Amino acid sequence: MLTITYRDGQNRIGTEELKDYLQEHKTVLDQVKNDRRAYRDALGWMDPEEWASEQQLACLEEKAEEVRKNADAFVLIGVGGSNNAARAVIKGLNGKGPRVYYAGNTISPYQVNELLKELEGKSVYINIIAKNFETLEPGIGFRVLRKWLAGNYGIEAAKRMIATGTPGSHLEKISRENGYTFLTFPETIGGRYSAICDVGLFPMAVAGADIRKIVQGVKDMRKMLYETEGAKNPAYYYAAIRNLLNQKGMMAEMLSFFEPRYRYFAKWWIQLFAESEGKDGKGIYPISAQCSEDLHSVGQFVQDGTPMIFETFLDIKKQDASYILEKDLTDDRFDYLNGMDLWEINKKAFEATYKAHTQSLPCFRIQVEELDEYSFGELFYFFEFACYISGMLLGINPFDQPGVEAYKRYMFEALGK
Repeated sequence: MLTITYRDGQNRIGTEELKDYLQEHKTVLDQVKNDRRAYRDALGWMDPEEWASEQQLACLEEKAEEVRKNADAFVLIGVGGSNNAARAVIKGLNGKGPRVYYAGNTISPYQVNELLKELEGKSVYINIIAKNFETLEPGIGFRVLRKWLAGNYGIEAAKRMIATGTPGSHLEKISRENGYTFLTFPETIGGRYSAICDVGLFPMAVAGADIRKIVQGVKDMRKMLYETEGAKNPAYYYAAIRNLLNQKGMMAEMLSFFEPRYRYFAKWWIQLFAESEGKDGKGIYPISAQCSEDLHSVGQFVQDGTPMIFETFLDIKKQDASYILEKDLTDDRFDYLNGMDLWEINKKAFEATYKAHTQSLPCFRIQVEELDEYSFGELFYFFEFACYISGMLLGINPFDQPGVEAYKRYMFEALGK
């Protein structure tokens, strides 16, 4: 089970101060767990059984297996919350399904043409994910890929299209009229909270992930968070400290990891907190660092620059890969590494960085047993739950995104919509 620890060599938050804050705001935890009135239309993600039941998982697995048997390439068309969770798992686990490509997350003509070149000669299926089917990028991506499929497969193209949208939306209408498979984007789940429903689970299954293990990780984390009170509740503990740090001038949180397979999970995490908390002139700016590479760029600023950052490290207990360094005929002056496993070296680099950084800035350490489907489920639910609590402590609505809607109005106006 996921564990979390916190260290700060500068002791910015005193023991009594934290204790008093947790006691003062304990009703927030109770409200998040038990009161659905305030955000009733946005909390469908909190109960995995509602959208990831045994029956629904079986349906998704059946359709995913059809795609896996017939496709060389699977194109996921979506932007932001419509693809970030699935991409985090797909890139993190490197499954054995068809190669997954991404569209609808850019309007660069160069990238669109490069994708179409990549698809030539392949057996292709697509999944368009759009809650209200009004967002520009996936709309364009779907138009381009629809045309490409029709040109390559004729009347058989419809069998290769899966649409995930809100029941009653224009996307559903198009799907019914043209014979596309239609999956549900629940009305009660916002994009950035949509990992554990058709939106995230279907592409994960196509790519070979065991979605039942993901859902089990979610269920176990939910059970633990609902049964644990006060400071022992890791999501409440994390949310409380990050808000206290924000009050003390910590304006940014950096998610750091020494395993590159977390790269796209970090993108999911950034969207979750940026879009949930960045409003009303408030919020903690989320950034990420892929170590050890980024230690040679932002590492200097983190330790000696403006004291505005706190750090959250992702750590993995169980080794799942190995490479032993051996001596060759060249005197490269790295013989002190002879016989050492890269896993061990990477761990030592992690521990050294964690030790150095905790002397200068506040640091969380979130540790999972191994990098697998189960731990992805744990992490998804932990951070979603913590983000909800954190937003409540901050005094904002964690589920809307008025700033995003503002830019869309200007863009559509410019395009003549």
